[in-house]
This record gives sequence, structure tokens and C-alpha cells, in this order.
Amino acid sequence: MKEFAPVTARKNILFIMCDQLRYDYLSCAGHKTLDTPNIDALAARGVRFSNTYVQSPICGPSRASFLTGRYISSHGATGNFLPLRVSEKNIGDYLKPLGVRPVLVGKTHIIPDRDGMARLGIDPESEIGVHLSQGGFEPYERDDGVHPDTMVKPGLAYNEYLKSKGYTDHSNPWHWSANSVEDGDNEAGVRSGFFNDIADKPARVAEEDSETPYMTRRAMQFLDEDDGEKPWLLHLSYIKPHWPYIAPEPYNSMYSADDVQPVVRSDQEREDPNPFAELMQNRVSARTFSRDGARETVIPTYMGLIKQIDDQLGVLFAHMEKLGVLDNTMIVFTSDHGDYLGDHWMGDKEYFHDPSVKIPLIIADPDPACDASRGTVQDKPVEAIDLLPTFIDYNGGAIPRNILEGRSLMPLLRGEQTEWREFAISEYDYSQQSFSPKTSRPPIECRVYMIANDKWKYIHAAGFPPVLFDRENDPDEFTDLGRSPEHADQCAVMHRALADWSLQYRQRVTVSEERATEMIGLEDKLGVLIGYWDEDDIVAPAKAPSFSGTGETT
Repeated sequence: MKEFAPVTARKNILFIMCDQLRYDYLSCAGHKTLDTPNIDALAARGVRFSNTYVQSPICGPSRASFLTGRYISSHGATGNFLPLRVSEKNIGDYLKPLGVRPVLVGKTHIIPDRDGMARLGIDPESEIGVHLSQGGFEPYERDDGVHPDTMVKPGLAYNEYLKSKGYTDHSNPWHWSANSVEDGDNEAGVRSGFFNDIADKPARVAEEDSETPYMTRRAMQFLDEDDGEKPWLLHLSYIKPHWPYIAPEPYNSMYSADDVQPVVRSDQEREDPNPFAELMQNRVSARTFSRDGARETVIPTYMGLIKQIDDQLGVLFAHMEKLGVLDNTMIVFTSDHGDYLGDHWMGDKEYFHDPSVKIPLIIADPDPACDASRGTVQDKPVEAIDLLPTFIDYNGGAIPRNILEGRSLMPLLRGEQTEWREFAISEYDYSQQSFSPKTSRPPIECRVYMIANDKWKYIHAAGFPPVLFDRENDPDEFTDLGRSPEHADQCAVMHRALADWSLQYRQRVTVSEERATEMIGLEDKLGVLIGYWDEDDIVAPAKAPSFSGTGETT
């Protein structure tokens, strides 16, 4: 067995992220038929944050917020195919100076800013180029997980693995083996898992060769190879249960239509809906999940994919215990967004009902300082941007308040009383939606915002009526009060709160709060005397500034 430094000297982080996992599809979160004992056990060892929101209900922007600690209107990567600009500091920029090794196994969805690197003369293959392209991670294995034939890149490691295991009937076995099914009714005998009508058929790979066990083994291989010299943050980022909703046996048939929980939707949601919500209800995925039998076909497989993740986490945790790293590793379990699965007459994600915008979050810190909170449920409003400040705080770093917009969760993990936010914020850039031209708005104006507290959820899309849900009396979010005259005042209150948030000073990232405090009265300190009547009016500065060789004040 490896010898590791004690917990006080070497603190690791296992940062597990699922893709498109709803907040309520865990047995510890109340799901009645899905059993997730390993995730439940993690919650028993730590804190389950039951009121956690993503900064955008879609993969790329959400993950960019996780990895920068900033809202999407701050970091600018507002869509799935939009790069994270080179000037944005990422998780590696904060953790590497603290001596932490950030390592990736799986997905980040970070698009590199190649134009920015070219402008600055940065070789994308250089050390700094890789750092920027990979969101600050060392890519032990990066796999963003969706590889149709039009997008698959040569040499994809998972594809090469599948080929080595004999899946050679197609050049892209991710698609045509791991995410397709046998179908004798089809001329080719194989059908793509992108089509939901075949979600009840098993994948064309053995279970051990499917994506989740493969990525789990890659994480364990990293742990086996780790030399123990530096603490690490290992980002194990699974692609599942994200579509294609295809699972290998036995997980494909583990659940049935009898295990599907009742749909959360009402007929009133389709009677005079908010015009923007109606656009979302008319998307292809929404129409699919509104079909009779669609949920009963897809959701059992979705549940099977979650069960497979839970089983694989049991394998991983046992391996960590064998290596002796469980006692000095914080474990974080979360998701990048949810999945409507037919709730509210919608499919996929990208709007702001809880099934889409709310996520699971469990954090287990083995430090005895966290003993008082073990096994508790914390209902304060938490945001995805809170994780990066938490990681910095956990490793003893200072949190730069002029850049990071989240808050450290360490006080909550230690059971300490602390002031907290009232509202959670989420944003969505819908310019890439096929319906966006129907709004008659140019891409730069295709924005929609959510602000929510314990009582109300308010959604603002320019050019559309507001949406307002009374979360206390309508927890299922069926009744939109946004156009109710009786609730106009409450809409105004929430709109002002959203406006106050949007007016925060979020781009002064080059000057710390400490430096800003030192700059108070700087002109007087520099001897730049503005508006004085005579010498008698001059008050000696608190501290005369000095100058660096570049002419800057220090």
C-alpha cells in the first residue's frame, strides 16, 4: 500500500460531475424507486445541499461557471460552442499556485479561445496553451462525450479502447457500439441511440466496456500512478445519464415503466402559456417527451444509467480506501444541469423549472472540523460558482472577491453560522435555438434570466411578459403569475432584485479589493492637487506611494 502524507499536509479533492442528472433522481433526495446506496452513503458522511442551482441550464456555459467561479454574463462563454476567453482565470490558475495538481478524467466542454491565443502569440500545444484549452486541467483523459460521425475526432481514446476490444464494425464505435442498439427491423440491423424510441433496447457493448466503467477505471489508473508528491483535484466528469439514453445490460432492463414516477405537469401550463415558455414547449425534445409512452420508454434507461454510476462510485470509493486516500480527500458529487424528462411539457433542459436548473450537490470533507454537519441537509441557496471558492478555501488560499462571484461553502460544511445570499441566479443565451429567429431579436439580445429565493422564482426574457412562480403555494411551478395584475408589485420587486444583481461591478478583475482600498485618495497621495484653494487646504496623505520601474504605483 502507498504511503501518503497525513491529512493536515496533503488534502485532495475528488470532484465528481454527472451530466444531465436531475437533483431528485437519487434515493437520498427522495426518489421512490431508484436506489443509489453509494451516493446516499456519501451524503451520510457529508452535507447534501438541497437547494443548489446552476448558472446556466446547459452544458458548456454551466461548466465554464463551475471552472471560473463566475456568472456567464461575466465569463462570456454563454453557449455550448463559444470559447472561454484567454483572459478568464480558470480552476488551474487558482489551484496550481497553492501546490494542487488539477487533473481531468472526462468532460469539461471548454472551448479554447484560439483567436485570443493567436492574438497573443500563444502556441495551443505549449504548456500555457494546453492550460487555457483544457480549462486549467491536466488532461489525463479528456472526453466531452458526444461524438456523432460528423464531430468525432481521430484518435479518440475511448474509440481506440473499443476497437481494441473488438468493436470494429465501424470507425466510430462510440456511436455505433456504445450508443446504438441492435434492431432487426432496420435494414442495417443497427440504429442510433439518438432516437428515443429505442431507449428500451440494450447498448451494443458489454457493460464493462461502456462509458461509465471505462472512465471510472481511468480515474483509478490515475490514482494508482499518482506519486503522492502533490495534493490533487481529480475532476471525474461522467457523460451519463446525458442522452443518448442507451444503457448496457443489466442496467438497460433494471427498471421498468412501473418505476417511473408521475409526470410533473398540468394542462393549465398549455393554456395561454407565456410566449417564451411556449417556444420551449414546442421544441423537438418537448414534443417527443409529451408523446404517450415516451417517458415509460426512456426514463427506465435514464434510471439504469444513474444506477450504473452509483455502482461504479462504489468501486471507486473501495479502491480509494484500499489506497489509503479516503481519509484525506474531500469528495464532491454534483451535476452540470438537470433534465425535464417530460415535466412541464418540456424535454432536455435549457429553461428554469427546477428539473432543469436545480442540481444535486453532496460534499463530504473528512476533516474532524466538519463532524458536526455530517449527514445533514442544507437548504440555503447555493450556486455552482460556490465550488471554486470552496476548493481555494479548503486548500488555504485567499479568495479574490474582485474576480470570484461565488462563496466558499466551508463555513456551512463546518456547521458555522454565516451570512448568506437571498437569491440564486441563472442565465441562458438562447441565440443558438432554432426558434430564436421567431423572436425577431438579434443573437446578442437573445437572453433570459432567472432569479429565485425561498418564496418566489422570477424569469425575465426581454420582449416577453415576465414569469413568476409562488414557490411556497405552488412548489410544482404550475401557475405562472407573471401576467397577473394582482402580482405586478411582486414582479417589480423581483425585477429590481435582478437589476441590482446585474449592476454589480463584475469586470474590475485586475485590481483586488485590498488594492482598491489602498487607492482611496490616490491623487492626493501622488501630489496631484485638484480643486484646492491654497496650500493651507492640503492635508498630508496617509501614505505616500512609491513607484515601480514600470511607472506604476505600489
